[in-house]
Amino acid sequence: MKYLSNIKLTREQIMITGFTQVVAVIGHPINQVKSPENFNRYFAQQQMDSVMIPIDIEPDAVAGYLNALRGWKNMSGVLVTVPHKQRVAALLDELSPRAMHLNAVNVVRKLPDGRLKGDMLDGVGFLLAAKEHNFQSSGKKALLSGCGGVGSAIAWGLCEAGATHLAIYDQNPAMQQSLFNRLATHFPHVHLSSLPETLQDIDILINGSPAGMVGFDPLPIPPALLETLTSATHVADVVTAPVMTPLLTFAQQRGCVIQTGPEMALAQMKLMGEFIGAMPQQEEAAA
Repeated sequence: MKYLSNIKLTREQIMITGFTQVVAVIGHPINQVKSPENFNRYFAQQQMDSVMIPIDIEPDAVAGYLNALRGWKNMSGVLVTVPHKQRVAALLDELSPRAMHLNAVNVVRKLPDGRLKGDMLDGVGFLLAAKEHNFQSSGKKALLSGCGGVGSAIAWGLCEAGATHLAIYDQNPAMQQSLFNRLATHFPHVHLSSLPETLQDIDILINGSPAGMVGFDPLPIPPALLETLTSATHVADVVTAPVMTPLLTFAQQRGCVIQTGPEMALAQMKLMGEFIGAMPQQEEAAA
């Protein structure tokens, strides 16, 4: 899958009027997100009078923003990125079963009565992106670093897809233990563990944390453990800026198949767009 980079936005195509339907992505910081670029190119291609705006909002202001969204007539929904995924989940009126189990959301839809419903599609998007590289999780051994909103969703998705072993790691022991307990309850058949001594038997290594972004640790796991990486491991990162994180650069030098953060964002774009009302539902498109 590739970006819709062949679409050129003209001044007329990006004109915002009182008729324009608005959607948003909220986070803090927000400059790393790719969703506005992807969605606005889609809107231009489809000649839709819609726009996605990035909103950098501090955690303490999230509740007020969501309350405003309930009465925001020309905004149908929002995408949610770090660090708001768990905070937003606790403030919504309704959650999908998946989001309820994970206590995190990355999409919020405003229902006709003003109530807000959330879902978590990061895990679905991650698996779709991995499938583009011919990686299937069934029967595989995985190591995930980062047990926050996106990491939890990916862990859940891997277990649902049939992974047999999953090692999880987070610099916050309480967060790591919380995810461990949640997965152990719902997926008793999956062998769960913490960091292994070597990566030689790991089929897929995933960074589900902010490691690699400016201002964060460059690597998601200890360097000594990363040195045991072999070319047989599929290495994926959720960070979107920079696209080539230190982890992916190292993995590429080792000959690994790599999967970037923007690939995951693009893979779940249609699902997210449908959920927040920015894109037509599949059955509507076929009608």
